[in-house]
Amino acid sequence: MSWEATSMSFEVLEPGMLALIQDSGRYGYQHIGVTTGGPMDEFAFFWANRLLDNDLNAAQVEITFGRFSLLAQHDACIAITGADLGARINDREIAPWRTHRISCGDRLDFTAPVSGLRAYLAVSGGFRPAMKLGSCATVSREGLGGLDGHGAKLAKGDRLEFDRAETFVAALLPEPEIPDYRQHLSLGVIPGYQYRDFPAVQRMKFFSGDYQVSQNIDRMGYRLKGDAIHSDLDGIVSEGIAYGAIQVPSDGQPIVLMKDRQTIGGYPKIGCLSALDAGLLSQRAPGTSVSFYPSDVAEAEARRLLFNRRLKTGAPGIRAD
Repeated sequence: MSWEATSMSFEVLEPGMLALIQDSGRYGYQHIGVTTGGPMDEFAFFWANRLLDNDLNAAQVEITFGRFSLLAQHDACIAITGADLGARINDREIAPWRTHRISCGDRLDFTAPVSGLRAYLAVSGGFRPAMKLGSCATVSREGLGGLDGHGAKLAKGDRLEFDRAETFVAALLPEPEIPDYRQHLSLGVIPGYQYRDFPAVQRMKFFSGDYQVSQNIDRMGYRLKGDAIHSDLDGIVSEGIAYGAIQVPSDGQPIVLMKDRQTIGGYPKIGCLSALDAGLLSQRAPGTSVSFYPSDVAEAEARRLLFNRRLKTGAPGIRAD
């Protein structure tokens, strides 16, 4: 099936709790206080584009929690990955981690979480929002990204434009490779600059206990609840903050910093998660149990290399016209 070379679109019928335009992020500006933004779950984001043979940076919609609805103004090939938010086409249930054909006049709905918190919607060729500082990644606090470049979340009546799609191709991620967001989450921690300033008993407490995801979570950070840990420092000189950094304020409750984090901070940091592990955390709801284990850069690099190789050379599942 082919379409003529013309701009196509979806219309937003219901904007839901939070639906944002994202590409892989805005890099090269942290020195002037501009954070990276980008998808909270990189694994899901990159696979959505890979299933469609898009450029891996192609713009998508990150849908948090659901209650998001679109009307197709043209035929399209889409991919959905990440959380199962009860997606439906015209009241017909559809599964995530695969491509779907959608026709002009079809309604696409994301209802409520079945598993995970954030779904990614990609379209063949990618959406076409405005670009600011080389990216369309939406960071509302900074007024950057989104459809018009000013950081707004998607709203009722917005039109998501995309380029023509040549053909529909059925593709899916094999079941063994799909993350199970209901499993207990154990995350590797790479020691940070202030790791040795946490006494051994505090480090033991951190790695041996379970923490709960609190109600205070957003794209800036995930605040956890559990045994308080404390460093020997009252504070530190403000320094740059990496995605996945685990800072520990005076109350001893760890905060994992996410994609919309501030670019500098002055709390001691016991360590940092890899981007892939931080993405897994971003799919967990309040009340979820999380534990940590000591890791290192070599382990994180090895996992990332395997992931990148799979994206580049691995078949994304069953492909047939």
